[in-house]
Amino acid sequence: MAKARIAGVGMIPFAKPGQSADWDVMAEHAIRLALADAGLHYADIQQAYAGYVYADSTAGQSALYRVGCTGVPIFNVNNNCSTGSTALYLAREMVESGVADCVLAVGFEQMMPGALGMVFQDRKRTLDHHLTRQVEIQGWDETAPLVAQQFGGAGVEYQQRFGTADEVFGMISVKARRHAANNPLAMLRATITLDEVMQSPHLYGPLTRYQACPPTCGAAAAVLVSPAFAGKHGLAAPVEIVAQAMTTDYAESLARRSMMSLVGYDMTRAAACQVYERAGLGADDIDVVELHDCFTSNELISYEALGLCSEGGAEAYIRDGRNSYGGDHVTNPSGGLLSKGHPLGATGLAQCHELIHQLRGTAGARQIDGARFGLQHNLGLGGACVVTLYGRV
Repeated sequence: MAKARIAGVGMIPFAKPGQSADWDVMAEHAIRLALADAGLHYADIQQAYAGYVYADSTAGQSALYRVGCTGVPIFNVNNNCSTGSTALYLAREMVESGVADCVLAVGFEQMMPGALGMVFQDRKRTLDHHLTRQVEIQGWDETAPLVAQQFGGAGVEYQQRFGTADEVFGMISVKARRHAANNPLAMLRATITLDEVMQSPHLYGPLTRYQACPPTCGAAAAVLVSPAFAGKHGLAAPVEIVAQAMTTDYAESLARRSMMSLVGYDMTRAAACQVYERAGLGADDIDVVELHDCFTSNELISYEALGLCSEGGAEAYIRDGRNSYGGDHVTNPSGGLLSKGHPLGATGLAQCHELIHQLRGTAGARQIDGARFGLQHNLGLGGACVVTLYGRV
């Protein structure tokens, strides 16, 4: 099967809730940017996948109809925080299988202020099994946000295993803001000191407020094409999806008393292993990584799950600066979710946007010299994890 190529990407600046356009307008802008970047028209699109979490059914149609009504199949996708990458995954499958030659993936979200919580209160919780296990493992803190307890609990478990200092988690936020300072699309671009991070209000475990991604509104999109389509239409499309994998939870992950497993460590490791095996590459070949840093604790444990450093080696990896420019890998040059923001449905495609520009050599002040391979990690509780490896053609 011919590998899918990324012909165009588009992304709008992310914004705080209440300061963005409506969700359909944001999606339209991202789609038009991706089409313009590809040098294509909406009439060229043969299928479309629209990802969102907080919108009603067929919101994808409502957004895409603003660009055009061409009768193409439009599929609506919801996979929690991995929604954008799930849309990308489905688009890639259609291109590689030969079902379609030109497919659009778009993700968008208009979020409410404040910490994430359960939306429906009149029915059984979607995450009931996960939340029940969470309470069995670490109890329940009425004063802490739901998701902070989950990822903070994973941080506590890691500390118990390896003795990692609280400040090591905070160093990730400092790095994220430093990277975001060079990204005009990031929401939080002001640099921050470690003291400021550690003195911000405590959330749970090692986490403070500046170690949590902000609720954000935004949209991003990508156009995927086959090599034959790119050739026929004279498209450059210099980046391809070398390998991609999606995993869901394993029975043992939900059975063991481990918050790290409960928040997706095992899914991440399994997906990364599948990608490396299919690509015939390893973590040492990766130049740049966009990973799911919803909290600093998840970035830290993801270093090890993705094989970027050895088990128990995350503290040295961070303290030695091996996670930034001049190190082993540049992680989240965009500023990541911590600084760029996390509009759930758009996040995976925003990660794609950054990696495509890095591999094209068009990332401006944050460009990684000679970047050839980029790794993307997008995680959703409930659960799904998508790991994608991009490479220059």
